[in-house]
Amino acid sequence: MAPELLEIEPRELKFTFELKKQSSCSVQLVNNTNSYVAFKIKTTSPKRYCVRPNTGVILPGSTCDFTVTMQAQRVAPVDMQLRDKFLVQSTVVPYGTTDEGIVPSLFSKETGRHIEESKLRVVLVSPPHSPELQPINGALKQEPAYDIPLLNETPVLRETPVLSNQELSRDENLHPSHVSKEADDLKQKLSNLEVKLLEAEKTMSKLREEKNTAIQEKEKLQHEIALLTKKCAARVQVGFPFLFVVFIALVGMALGYHLHR
Repeated sequence: MAPELLEIEPRELKFTFELKKQSSCSVQLVNNTNSYVAFKIKTTSPKRYCVRPNTGVILPGSTCDFTVTMQAQRVAPVDMQLRDKFLVQSTVVPYGTTDEGIVPSLFSKETGRHIEESKLRVVLVSPPHSPELQPINGALKQEPAYDIPLLNETPVLRETPVLSNQELSRDENLHPSHVSKEADDLKQKLSNLEVKLLEAEKTMSKLREEKNTAIQEKEKLQHEIALLTKKCAARVQVGFPFLFVVFIALVGMALGYHLHR
């Protein structure tokens, strides 16, 4: 029987469970083969966990650690038991393949590739040097039921999201009061933007009215200038013959005076 592509240690994901606190654990993958091996991590509860990294390539004789972080929970599960499962898929890839070269088709059985799968289960443990979770009002507070199939019942496995340390810290410190305050701040900003938008629309409307008024005044002035020009031309045409007649009359009188002398 051929050895497994990857040696996985441990095969149980143990999380120290405390209400409203995140918990993490690490898993080591060892490539004991002489080939490049790519891996991919899936889980039945992608909203509850994040994995860093959730894919990668391990060189021959090398190791790779991935960290699984369970998001802060507000209620304790029944009997401190979770049915969440993880699946580690591995396959041989060409020599020189990098993490950027990993594509979904590498882990598709429909392509005829040899895909090895290893199942990991989740175990919750109480914090060290502290009493176990006490019942609330006589009974442990139950979390809502999740429709999560077991791995041996053809589970729905999804890729786990990868979050940065900054995002993890932000989620851990996110309380209802913070959310309410941020929501109020966003509403106030939205209200201020709406007021500024209305003011901008009023200003634009006023500018359009002033522009239309200026255009009308310009057209009125042009019309008045045209009328004034016509009147001046008419006066010139009427006055010129009269002056000419007066001039001829004066010339005629002067000639007559000289002739009678």
